[in-house]
Amino acid sequence: MDNTVRTGTELLWSALGGDPALVDRVEYGGVSGLLPARLPVMDLARAAVAACSLAAVEHAGLPGPVRVDDGAVATAFVSERHLRVDGRAPVNFAPLSRFWRAADGWVRTHANYPHHRAALLAALGVPDSGSDSGAGSGSVEAVAAAIGERKAVEVETAVYAAGGLAVALRTPGEWAASEQGREVAARPLLTRERLDEAAPRAGSGRPLRVLDLTRVIAGPVATRTLTLLGADVLRIDPPGNPELPDQHADTGFGKRTTALDLDRPSDRRTFDELLDSADVLVTGYRPGALDRFGLERPGLVTARLSAWGDYGPWGGRRGFDSLVQVATGIAAVEGSAEEPGALPAQALDHGTGYLLAAAVLRSLTEQRAEGGSRLVRLALAQTGHWLTGSLPRYSPERYLAESEGPLGRLRHALSPVAYEGGPAHWSRPPGLAGADAPEWPTV
Repeated sequence: MDNTVRTGTELLWSALGGDPALVDRVEYGGVSGLLPARLPVMDLARAAVAACSLAAVEHAGLPGPVRVDDGAVATAFVSERHLRVDGRAPVNFAPLSRFWRAADGWVRTHANYPHHRAALLAALGVPDSGSDSGAGSGSVEAVAAAIGERKAVEVETAVYAAGGLAVALRTPGEWAASEQGREVAARPLLTRERLDEAAPRAGSGRPLRVLDLTRVIAGPVATRTLTLLGADVLRIDPPGNPELPDQHADTGFGKRTTALDLDRPSDRRTFDELLDSADVLVTGYRPGALDRFGLERPGLVTARLSAWGDYGPWGGRRGFDSLVQVATGIAAVEGSAEEPGALPAQALDHGTGYLLAAAVLRSLTEQRAEGGSRLVRLALAQTGHWLTGSLPRYSPERYLAESEGPLGRLRHALSPVAYEGGPAHWSRPPGLAGADAPEWPTV
């Protein structure tokens, strides 16, 4: 396990520009066999947390070691499922956020937020009955009927055009052949840029100041992690459109929250004053959505998170973990011939969140030594590409061999018993049953 685990950590730490020698500080342990899937989800989770922890140790100037416990990692990657609010289980997906069978395949929609739900119903021509359960025009049954009459890509196109979220199921090959898939594959897991020679903003004597303009899971996980490490995080949401209560309860630890309407002059002035004295800005809105507010400041570390990346034909689209899984072929890999599946956790969200926190910490460490405004960019689709194509995956061929002998040419498993200086193979292949003399050979 250590080789696979270390490989994942080494790959992420390299993407972050870290000193390779520091990977030796990471220790792994805990219960094995968690987050089971066809794809190496646990390896992604473990490596992301290891890289984040290593970045934290480096930034704090501590020697380590970093200890990564599989049980803690797996539990944190499904933190929203373990949440209880006064004993009540959370609502993680609304009734209209699910897979639907289309005329020629499958579609997944996301309608947790009221405005996305309204856009979905409008795009499908389904009247809003105010209820998403039982009989009625706005019910699950009505949406299922509307989608079932259309092709999957037609639903995807119509819902996105209306401001909603829907993605047609694609195989890995179909995603790789698509224009957006090619754009994602042509780019690194994350990008890190030094924009100028400005002096660092972060100073001694006060906590790191982080403005949090993120929503849902990935961005809030990153900023939740930064608060754990001592940062003063202020989350800003638009009035009238707060975070969903259960998601806020899960990711709001350590943070302060406020509401500002950046289109209102007085709120805009307040925001500009906050940004002028911030050290880090983390954004999670679709690319371009915040450009009109002029968020650049000298010496600021800016971290931008998106679903699909800020490039290609999908660069301006909204998206969530569940939808990225469907578009990139992950849902097809994890499913069956009868229906699509899903990862055992929203691993693209959580993994990207810890990687985002690590990128911020590494940028601050480098900025402290070299100065310069910094920009880091990550995307859920890039994390999905890394999961499906970069992490080591089990292949039995690596542990098989072929031998010629009396029984013919045998394809067989190698022995798992191995040690330095030990035998690599058996001294002889199997012989014909009963063909040997009943005696010990002469030495």
